[in-house]
Order: sequence, then structure tokens, then C-alpha cells
Amino acid sequence: MIIGIVAVFVLGPQRLPYYASQLARLVTSLRNMANGAKERMREEMGPDFDEIDWKKLDPRQYDPRRIIREALIDDQPAPVVKAPSPHLPMESAYDQRQRLLREGKPAPFDAEAT
Repeated sequence: MIIGIVAVFVLGPQRLPYYASQLARLVTSLRNMANGAKERMREEMGPDFDEIDWKKLDPRQYDPRRIIREALIDDQPAPVVKAPSPHLPMESAYDQRQRLLREGKPAPFDAEAT
């Protein structure tokens, strides 16, 4: 309503009907383009187009806080990691490799590291 009042003052009463008809043509052409795109999608996708749940794909329904909360909260308990004994020194990866080589065993190989 405010836009209409501003348009009356800016355009004047003589030019307002012409610009209103131009706006109506623009809205009609945009609606026809959207309907044409929808029909083309329906033709290309076939019967699957009608089966799609479009509300499920609406980005407004996604709450990042909920997604993160669900990702972090897991129903399965976290595996218990046993702490190394304070009386035994931890063997570094280099020391472990050297020990295995001295014992004649192959060095550990990580297939995912290469």
C-alpha cells in the first residue's frame, strides 16, 4: 500500500496506469516462466517428480544447532580408552619401529597414510 502511494506521487496520475500495466505484464511473464520450468522438470523427471517431498527439501527447516546436537549426541557409549600405566614408559613410534626391525619383523605399515 505504501509503495502504491509513493508510486502515485513519483509517477503522477497520468503515467501510473501505464506502469501498472507494465508491472502486471512482468508478473504474468514471471509466472509463465516458473510454470514452464515446473512443466519441463516434470517432463524430464517423469513420474518421480510428483513423488518428491518438497517440504523435506526446504532449507528453512534446517536448524544448525539441532543438526550439530544430533551429530554429537550418539546413542552408543564412547569406547573406553585405557590410560597407559604411569610405571611403564610409553614407546614412541620410532622406538617401536626400531624394536620391530631388531626383532626381524617388518616395520608397521599404514595403508591409509599413503
